[in-house]
This record gives sequence, structure tokens and C-alpha cells, in this order.
Amino acid sequence: MYLEKTIAVVVPAYNEEQLIAKTITSIPDLVDRIIVVNDDSTDRTAEIVEEMAKEDSRIFQIEHKVNHGVGGAIVTGYKRARDLGMDVTVVMAGDAQMDPKDFINIIEPVAAGHADYTKGNRLFYGDAWNMIPRYRYLGNSFLSLMTKIASGYWHIADSQSGYTAISLIALRRVKLDKIYKRYGMPNDLLIKLNQHDFRVKDVHIRPVYNVGEKSGIKLVEVIPKITWLLFKGFWQRLFKKYVIKDFHPLIFFYMLSFVLLAASVPLTIRLFYIWALRGNIPDMNAMALVFTLISGLQTLFFGMWFDMEYNKNLSVRTTKNPDEIDEKKRSSSDLPFG
Repeated sequence: MYLEKTIAVVVPAYNEEQLIAKTITSIPDLVDRIIVVNDDSTDRTAEIVEEMAKEDSRIFQIEHKVNHGVGGAIVTGYKRARDLGMDVTVVMAGDAQMDPKDFINIIEPVAAGHADYTKGNRLFYGDAWNMIPRYRYLGNSFLSLMTKIASGYWHIADSQSGYTAISLIALRRVKLDKIYKRYGMPNDLLIKLNQHDFRVKDVHIRPVYNVGEKSGIKLVEVIPKITWLLFKGFWQRLFKKYVIKDFHPLIFFYMLSFVLLAASVPLTIRLFYIWALRGNIPDMNAMALVFTLISGLQTLFFGMWFDMEYNKNLSVRTTKNPDEIDEKKRSSSDLPFG
């Protein structure tokens, strides 16, 4: 327990025989339940977890007969933690990429009642640019920007971070079966949390790479899928939050901006086509294009501004850098490890 709250850790694992033991042993002793979700692994992951469970009563394993993806594994763990009534549920992937020294910072805002969901942010940690593979840093930054717009949590970054903590009330209110089951799961969850006005907090954490982990992420495939997921989620959030739940005129700004910007596409094509064909730019076409672009961008920025203002109460100040954490919280007496 921590701050008189029960703590569960969900460990999604797929073919993690090399690192699953390291992950589990790094989990602090203050954790009450360790829920390992074996996502149809074909290696010795299940055997290793079973052996460890004999020595540690906190550990129990859920086995998927079919691979559900990392999001599906987390959802299965969330359901078990919810059914057990765990006050705070943390996600620590089975590849040992979550630094246990950041554990207290991750759970404290939720356990103290200051936030309903916390997520690690690796992008602003010290020398993160050199610690994180460049292609992943840039891909993550792009998806983080898209997630800000789609989710309404304009203060968050590192949307793909899997080091998170969530409250029991959030697990009970969010429809877990509706959450996207693959790599876009963190993005989709943020959109759904915003629909319920849950408070979300970014926590600076240390990036952990080159510990033997094997990434199954292919950015060329993942980014288009998650971008489409965010586009759909964006409109779903606007409709549920600003039409059904509590009407707000910002939806008109967003709708008008998309109509105007969409209209600028054929105008642009027509302008360059005539220019290439005749060697001159048609005046009316050019004026119409300038009007749609300027008006579309203006209404888009107004919509974003209204959205930021409406959701600013869901922002919780970011935790200070892990290097600046109070030494008392760093001591072994406060953070015992198994």
C-alpha cells in the first residue's frame, strides 16, 4: 500500500523470457498485486512467471490463448485490477523499460487524489534526444502533437509512454472493452478519459533503452493507423463532450475550419493546373484559395483556443525532474524492492 491506497501493477508480456524476471523483481514491495498478462507468448515467459509466483504470493498470471496486442493485454489487466478493487493500477511493460526509481512519482498524484491518470514523459528528460532512438523520438513527438489536439489534454507529451497509473474510479467509468487494443491504446485512452473530465498529469521519467528489449513497433505502419485513430477519436470526443454532454460553440469553429480547409485542396489543384496549362494564375481562383486558407486556419486556431480554455482545469502541474526528487523518497526505506 501507499498513502493507505492499494496498488496493483499490470505487466503486459509477449515473448519476454529474457526480461520478465528483471521486470517483476524491480517492482517495489509496496505493491499489493502484480498482474502479469501473458499475451499468447511462444517462449518461456509463462513458465518463468509461474516459478516466480511460487515465491511471491502477490504475483498471478492471466494467459491469453490468442494474441490481443499490448493494448488488449493492458485492458485485461485493468479489468482484473478493477474487479479486485485496487485503488491505483500501474502499467509496467515486461521489457524492463520502466525505471522503478520513478515508481513513486508515477503513483503519488493518483494515490493522493490530485490526478485520475498519470503518464510518464520521457521527451523532456535531460539528454532524452541522445538517449532515445532518433526515429522513435521524432515519431513520438509527432503523435504527441496529434494526441494533444485529439484528446484535449494540451499539456501532455510523450503520448506513447506505457508507464502509467490510473485510479479505480476511472477504470470503473471508462468502457474498457471499447479501448483500442494495439499500439494506439494510450492515445485512445486519453481521448476517452477527457470525455469524462478526468484529470491527467505528466510525470518526467528517465528513458530506459538498450537493456535487451526488442521493439515490435514499425513506425511506417503504426503512425498512419494511430493518426486515423486520433482523427476518429477527435470527432467522437467533440460530439460526446460538446454536443451531447455540454454544448459549446467551439464545435462550429472546428467544423467550419475543416470545411474551408478541405475546400482549399481542389482550389489549390485547379490553380496549379491552370498555371501549368496557360502560364497565368486565375484571379478569382487565387482569391478564393486565399480566403479559404486564411479563414480555415483562423477558425481552426479559435477552435483550439476554446478547447484549451475549456480543458485547462484538467491539467495538473508536471512533476519535477526525477533528478530533483526529494532524497527522502529516494531512500530504500520508502521504496523497498523485491
